[in-house]
Amino acid sequence: MKLLRLLPLSAALAAVFATTAQAQNLLELYESARAYDATWQSAKAQYDANLFRAEQAKAGILPTANLGAGLSRARFENSVPSVNRGITSETATLSASQPLYRPANFAAWEQGKRQVDLAQAQLTAASQDLIIRVSQAYFDVLAAQDTLAFVQAQKTAVSEQLASAKRNFEVGTSTITDTREAQARFDLVVAQEIAAENDLRVKRLALDSLVGKNDVNPRPLSIPMNLPAPQPAEVNTWVQRAEESSPSIQLARTTLEIAQLETEKAKAGNKPTLDLNASYNITRSPTGSTTVGSATRNSTASMGLAFNLPLFAGFATQNRIRETLSLEEKAQADLEAARRAVAQSTRAAFFGVVSGQGQVKALEAAESSSQSALDANRLGYQVGVRINIDVLNSQSQLFQTKRDLAQARYNVLLGQLKLRQANGTLAPDDLTQLNSLLQK
Repeated sequence: MKLLRLLPLSAALAAVFATTAQAQNLLELYESARAYDATWQSAKAQYDANLFRAEQAKAGILPTANLGAGLSRARFENSVPSVNRGITSETATLSASQPLYRPANFAAWEQGKRQVDLAQAQLTAASQDLIIRVSQAYFDVLAAQDTLAFVQAQKTAVSEQLASAKRNFEVGTSTITDTREAQARFDLVVAQEIAAENDLRVKRLALDSLVGKNDVNPRPLSIPMNLPAPQPAEVNTWVQRAEESSPSIQLARTTLEIAQLETEKAKAGNKPTLDLNASYNITRSPTGSTTVGSATRNSTASMGLAFNLPLFAGFATQNRIRETLSLEEKAQADLEAARRAVAQSTRAAFFGVVSGQGQVKALEAAESSSQSALDANRLGYQVGVRINIDVLNSQSQLFQTKRDLAQARYNVLLGQLKLRQANGTLAPDDLTQLNSLLQK
């Protein structure tokens, strides 16, 4: 009964899902998702908006200039001497101002610089989230393909066992119970096949909608394979890297710096301001004025310093300072909470990968043992020391083990990406490394 042994995974998948479409790897699908995924596009647009918002803060320390013009028409009447004429007045004013000392404006400018860092951290987090979502959808499709392939292989094996039971019953070497048990198992596998086909269809639709392509054909893993271990192999090293790399910590740290600058802005409410102002005004009356009957033209130029010292604002400034100090304490607490959360998630992800690699090794051993058990039960059934249900149970155990092993491999690979996401070092280059584990 050599047909009962499963084909290698790659051959099984090629037979079941043969297609003329070219298979795509992880990095290719990630690039497609960057150009299509609405969530990523939203994050990129928000990033661009934050950059422009940050530039607006710089306006507070740069000079301003204004140009104004006016035209008015009036009628002047006087009895002694007798005067009755229209008067037209034209004015134009060019003014400019340069802040010399405005602490609040300079603090706002520094906040604008921090806003750029904040936007970069948010975009990095969105990029890493997209990598995880694409990888999750990618491996979900591969896992669904494996499940369907295993169920169909089990269906073939159970069908052969059912045919064997029927032949033995016809010749009188087995009871009708063997046939009914095999028929029941066959009907169950058919139901599992229907469910597996639908699950694969749903997983494919999810991947297609994420990358913006139809009938995506992901490349399967190259089996057998050696799953790479986390490097470095020390969990504390991963946690230490998170301090500088994690977008969550960077967000919290930048938010704290912005809160500290907000306190500086509040304190500036008690400080003086100094501006340099200049203006040039032209007033022209082509029909004369109330005192001059001929056309007139006047020009005025001025330059000076404007000094302002706040004296009392109804305790608004003092209460604003107290408010910003409280918000600064909140930002400090949020930063500490982010550090703890990142450290915990990094450790959990690291040990999850280590545990997953152990499970893969155990399931590989279980796969070999299950195959041996199935062979022994089939031989025992042929010589009459085993019954049909023993063979059917051995078949179910073998196929379940194969499915669990395939899923465990995907979980380890995805877990390695989530480990890098947890400590903030996840990048598209990590997908390039995963591509080396896929079939060419």
